[in-house]
Amino acid sequence: MAQRKFITIYEKLKEAIMRGAYPYQAVLPSEHELMTMFDTSRETVRKALALLMDNGLIQKIKGKGSVVIFQETTTLPFNDLQSFQEINARQGQRYQTVVELFEEVEAGDVPRVKEALDLKMSDVLWHVIRTRCLHGQVKIIDEDYFIQKYLPGLNINIASQSIYHYLEETLNTKVGYAHKEISFEPFGELELAMFNPDATPYTATVRGVVHLNDTTKFQYNISKHIATEFKFREFSRRH
Repeated sequence: MAQRKFITIYEKLKEAIMRGAYPYQAVLPSEHELMTMFDTSRETVRKALALLMDNGLIQKIKGKGSVVIFQETTTLPFNDLQSFQEINARQGQRYQTVVELFEEVEAGDVPRVKEALDLKMSDVLWHVIRTRCLHGQVKIIDEDYFIQKYLPGLNINIASQSIYHYLEETLNTKVGYAHKEISFEPFGELELAMFNPDATPYTATVRGVVHLNDTTKFQYNISKHIATEFKFREFSRRH
């Protein structure tokens, strides 16, 4: 029974988060306080907190503690937050990335992105559209908005390779996690122009807000997949 106590603590904290006792961005009690609350060891508390983090409910931040990142509007979390190049290499695929658009825009020009990233009208974004092609056919259309100040020096060459690699290896900034949701939508003009005309004319469209490891929002992503070729998994966390 003692070995399972961390599961009990996890379930109680999860329930408290779900009912709003610890809302989004709230900080959970410290490890010492949780040890007292549940009359248990630090190791048991840490196991419970690790499980909350693995399931997308909290993010541990140095100097601050365990911050709640669960939002009730987050309807569909995904597993393994990776760059497309990492997935491509891991799966042994031969996708090619083509940068279709690379530009600067102001947040006021894209209200949905401005609201999602909590920006001011004049905040500057990188707007990048990339297609992922296999055997000469477009399989995925990725549209991204990155807050420019977190990605200084971004250019087309970097965008054609891996923006996350540039962020983490060159700028030494860690990508943390993402909240995503999925909808199925009919082709628009962009999809009609890019996808195979014989494809089922619906996309599985994944929209997500990506956070740095300190919970800062820095990216809004719209990923469009041909509906009949789309698969998904669970919560996304950058490792």
